[in-house]
Amino acid sequence: MLDIVDTAVGAGKFKTLAAALGAAGLVDTLKSAGPFTVFAPTDEAFSKLPAGTVESLILPENKDKLVGILTHHVVAGKVTAADVMKLTTATTVAGKPIKIAVKDGKVMIDDATVVSADIHCTNGVIHVVDSVILPS
Repeated sequence: MLDIVDTAVGAGKFKTLAAALGAAGLVDTLKSAGPFTVFAPTDEAFSKLPAGTVESLILPENKDKLVGILTHHVVAGKVTAADVMKLTTATTVAGKPIKIAVKDGKVMIDDATVVSADIHCTNGVIHVVDSVILPS
């Protein structure tokens, strides 16, 4: 079993997320013991953002904003799908709440839909989401 970063990189559909984690300096954090729960947006999710958004965010002068967005996808501790179903909110490591709801049988994290859950890693769990979750 691999850690969160190596699992995401190995999946092949998180290239944008991996590049963003590198630009934000968060790779070592998400390779540490954790545990963490990551709501991981796919490359397709990042492509839904307005043109130029990702390119702008990975610039060194926007590192703080990028860190804020990425850490808004991470919750401390290992929160499995069964745990998520019992919650209505969670506090991200960015210190801001995310709303959790079940709509039409699908788990929603703010406006993102969980499309794949419980990808277990050595230091936590990944839930794949179809949109980037932006802090309010």
